[in-house]
Amino acid sequence: MSGTAEQPAVPASPNGDALPRETTPSHRRSVDSRIGPFAGPRILVVGCGDVGLRLIRLLGDRFRVSAVTRSAARAPLLRAAGATPIVADLDLRGSLMRLGGIAPTVVHLAPPQAQGPLDLHTRALVSVLHGVRRLVYISTSGVYGDCGGAWIDETRAVAPQTDRARRRMDAERHLRAWAKASGAALTILRVPGIYAGDRLPLSRLSTPTPVLRPEDDVYTNHVHADDLARLVVLALHRGRPQRIYHAVDSSAMRMGEWFDLLADSRGMPRPERVSRAEIETRVAPERLSFMRESRLLANRRMTEELGMRLAYPTVREGLVPE
Repeated sequence: MSGTAEQPAVPASPNGDALPRETTPSHRRSVDSRIGPFAGPRILVVGCGDVGLRLIRLLGDRFRVSAVTRSAARAPLLRAAGATPIVADLDLRGSLMRLGGIAPTVVHLAPPQAQGPLDLHTRALVSVLHGVRRLVYISTSGVYGDCGGAWIDETRAVAPQTDRARRRMDAERHLRAWAKASGAALTILRVPGIYAGDRLPLSRLSTPTPVLRPEDDVYTNHVHADDLARLVVLALHRGRPQRIYHAVDSSAMRMGEWFDLLADSRGMPRPERVSRAEIETRVAPERLSFMRESRLLANRRMTEELGMRLAYPTVREGLVPE
């Protein structure tokens, strides 16, 4: 499964036709009971964008949540979601000192800085943490680079092709070393394109931006933001120490198909299809990098070990207008 292969017209999923149903053993059901805002285990969420807010809303009834934001203006939003906001900046190590022993459980959703091959944000964060027993890190499937359209699982060797992905690879490696030294249980979720009804690349259709013709097209992977937030909760309770999981749905779709489906769901014109040679001259380098990598992520480990049952098994369910 880990080797490259010619892109099949309709790839055969290694995951099976049915996803296992999420199970909740009796000893875990108690976490669903309301425990109030000042009781229960403490958890620190670092990186409180869209997915972070969705996660906080899920955690509010079972954890005492502290949420890190670099903007004081977001504090009311975090409070409304059920968290105690902490204003700190990953670019300013001095502002992070108060995070040190604030919680035994950490969810790290913060992205790296914009440039360079190393994730300085992750390095700054773990340098101040102590007393952490579990950490869940949100990484990216971009660490694999181009896989020639092959199905891959979590044993695939990483081969990042952009500095953006190299920073994530650096974060993973640094966190593994930190977890080994500190004795913390680390779970890494490798995440592809995140979408939801209110976070869709509609500007790509309204600009418009062309996509590759079918014979040149790449496979792309997706996960709904709500499913990702739910998966983080499952990883907190069921993730195996020092384990990597693909956080991905079962779409098995090429990029052009994704944009055609998106356009149809919103009543917009489908994007123009062009050759690879032409698209190199018409698309910005940042966007073009995503059209140079093709892979299909298997989610068997996510479904079997974490017991994840996707609310949105494919993008077709997720793109139903809300």
